[in-house]
Amino acid sequence: MIASIASATILGARGHPVLVEVHVGQGLPGFTMLGLPDESCREARDRVRAAITSCGIEWPNKKIVVNLAPPQFRKVGSGLDVAVAIGCLVAFDIIPPDAVDGLAFAGELGLDGKIRKVPGIAPMVGVRPEATWVVPADTVNEAAAVGTGTVRGVDHLNGLIAALTRADDWPVVESAAPAQVDEAPTHDLADVKGQQEARLALEVAAAGGHHLLFVGAPGAGKTMLARRLPGLLPDLDAETALQATMVHSAAGIALPPSGLLQRPPFRSPHHTSSVGALVGGGSHQFRPGEISLAHGGVLFLDEMGQFQPKALDGLREAVETGQIMVGRVEQIRVAMPARFQLIGATNPCPCGAGAPVECQCDERVRTRYLSRLSGPFLDRFDLRIAVRRPDVGRMLDGEPGESTASVAERVALARRVAIERAGRLNADLDDVMLHEYAPLTDEAERLLRTELERGRLSGRGYHRVRRVARTLADLAGAGDEAVDEERVAAALLMRTAIGPNAVGAAA
Repeated sequence: MIASIASATILGARGHPVLVEVHVGQGLPGFTMLGLPDESCREARDRVRAAITSCGIEWPNKKIVVNLAPPQFRKVGSGLDVAVAIGCLVAFDIIPPDAVDGLAFAGELGLDGKIRKVPGIAPMVGVRPEATWVVPADTVNEAAAVGTGTVRGVDHLNGLIAALTRADDWPVVESAAPAQVDEAPTHDLADVKGQQEARLALEVAAAGGHHLLFVGAPGAGKTMLARRLPGLLPDLDAETALQATMVHSAAGIALPPSGLLQRPPFRSPHHTSSVGALVGGGSHQFRPGEISLAHGGVLFLDEMGQFQPKALDGLREAVETGQIMVGRVEQIRVAMPARFQLIGATNPCPCGAGAPVECQCDERVRTRYLSRLSGPFLDRFDLRIAVRRPDVGRMLDGEPGESTASVAERVALARRVAIERAGRLNADLDDVMLHEYAPLTDEAERLLRTELERGRLSGRGYHRVRRVARTLADLAGAGDEAVDEERVAAALLMRTAIGPNAVGAAA
């Protein structure tokens, strides 16, 4: 007898539909799996057999062939276990074929019949959103956040068999409490004393979606500032929240109780991370990298000068396009979302002293250190800010800075103005949109022309300065006016040179 069961697998951060076909017939007894299963997927034959026999069902002494269609891509992981088991039980005439019509199954089987969660439930459900999905009990909210049909949660194969054979009702799963999305941010800008230039840059970055690089000596407050950016950002919109949820689910990262990410994620990979860890991929199984896990939020590269140059240059495609394309010779190419705000922090030299008199590094050491940051990569930062050590009196005795909640109100207003005007944030304006939505006054245009003629600004930098100037105008309430010389000059000052002479102790 032949049975066909709907399921799905994941490739990168996306689900792909899979049809599990099971044939039971005469021949030499055995269990064969076709359709490019990887080793962990192929091991389902032993898990399924043990789980079924643990439920008191006799395993037939026949030839069993399982085909995972379509065969064009490799099936990975243990998420097809439940679908294979149900297919076998239908083919064994234990479950009636009409009982599985319109159902799709996902989950891993334990040897005792328990049904366990697997990474990627959300993208699996997303490829068949209208189906009635049967998933592990502790992933019901995750599946319900993506699917439009009914979601059934089960925790044991016995209960699933009883429901499908109508010997018992479907198990009732209690929904978890929804996540609180309006909580105050963990890190508040009020903790930052002084650092007015860096605080303004952080506000501009949040308002316009601009990439930001902090350059300064150790202990100047670069990391402290960067960790406060997510608190300035609004909740994710519905589409981005769904995409971010898919990515985190595929990576096996715990989701909030509601099953849907609603706050911008913050990712801070270690500087020893490989290219694959940052951009995603893998030799046998595509996995989302840090840039995809930061989709809709912030990717913070602390000690950026210590990252591998290849790893940093691998970010350039995602910074420009908002996605990363990963491919292997033996597999199909996979596009993964990667639209994030890039925040970098680096010392000006290996010793980190900053001030020219205090620096212990010679010219060759400084050159080699900074050469890890390629010119094309640095040019993609809209804002490059020198962070100086704060004045001692202000740091110890100064009043708290403006709170995150207060700054976030201005950020929200500026973002709303930009989206109502052009349908996108200022950092995403293309050349044509810049001319339409960020026109320059004559004085501002002459200033930028001078910078270009003197070679202090590249073509890409020219457009990035204009975007930052547009954001500065929006924050000042001049969203309907041409960008003037004052805002352009301020935007130019926010693109500091990279090197030990750029930073030092506060006066």
